[in-house]
Amino acid sequence: MPLDAEFPGLPGGNWLGNEALLVPVKAFSEAKLRLAPALSASERASLARSMATRVVQSAGAMPVAVVCDDRDVAAWARDLGALVIWEPGRGLNGAVQEGVSRLRSFGVGLVVVAAGDLPLATDLGWITRFGGITIVPDRRRDGTNVISVPSSAGFAFSYGPGSFSRHLQEARRLGTATRVVHSSLLAWDVDVPEDLVGAEALPKDSRRNNLEHVLVDDQPLR
Repeated sequence: MPLDAEFPGLPGGNWLGNEALLVPVKAFSEAKLRLAPALSASERASLARSMATRVVQSAGAMPVAVVCDDRDVAAWARDLGALVIWEPGRGLNGAVQEGVSRLRSFGVGLVVVAAGDLPLATDLGWITRFGGITIVPDRRRDGTNVISVPSSAGFAFSYGPGSFSRHLQEARRLGTATRVVHSSLLAWDVDVPEDLVGAEALPKDSRRNNLEHVLVDDQPLR
């Protein structure tokens, strides 16, 4: 039976393991409004649910926590066996920040934060093989689609346009060993109608998770 951080009395200690996946998910009915020229409201909600489901199911062996402030999303997350972290009214950055803090209190040492709109997501377990900070930008190298951070690092999340650059600067501020990974699959998110067409048009070869690793520094950054 899934445990739920919405309710008090959860156990302390390392009961989730050392790594966990955190997925922030907004209300499906309010998601992907920029797709309105191409999709109806019900189609947008269905797409948002489908993409988020794929991301959750890409956790591999990691336990999954969904941070949200919508009852339908919370019910969906529980049905998938995910821990629900209920954080109403915090916005994306506040919700992720609190989600990482909650997972740390449950004994998680490394948190992988993945956007919920990655239609080509596959097994995310490989990210945890690096104990520092991993940043996977979007294909425009502007936003941050996946980021993993040590829960004790005090990383300040700053999503929105230009977040890739800001998150890299934050890693430098913290002096934590950091790598950037360009992934052909995880780089593809869906925000505007052109993204829908592009994802379908990707050559089959590119659907293999080709990875280009860039080690920002093999020593703690100064």
